Amino acid sequence: MKRIVLGLTIVAALAAASMPLMAHHSFAAEFDSTKQVKLTGTVTKIDWTNPHVWFYLDVKGEDGKITNWGFEMGPPHLLQGSGWTRTTMKIGETVNVQGSMAKNGSKRVNARNVTTPDGKRMGAASSEGVTP
Repeated sequence: MKRIVLGLTIVAALAAASMPLMAHHSFAAEFDSTKQVKLTGTVTKIDWTNPHVWFYLDVKGEDGKITNWGFEMGPPHLLQGSGWTRTTMKIGETVNVQGSMAKNGSKRVNARNVTTPDGKRMGAASSEGVTP
């Protein structure tokens, strides 16, 4: 019985230790650099967390329908190094974003740069490796 408990404990510990590795991804695993997009929308949510900052926009389509899109940026420390703060972008503001679409066709984008309401174009520390 002790061997079974020990074996299960080891398996659980190995699974838990590998979780962060499975959760992180390379740009090419999730996004397609050949599918560039430029979108304008209203900020609905900002998740300023590691390993990537995410923000969400309500974007009005050509048909007038509003769709919520998710945008991945780099990690907080890289964004801060290029002038971003937690309050650079605010809920309710309208911003423009350029980036690469998700490979799976979902409404997710790896943001390359963001233009704020005051017209300032800021790099998004994209994992694509392209300098804005």
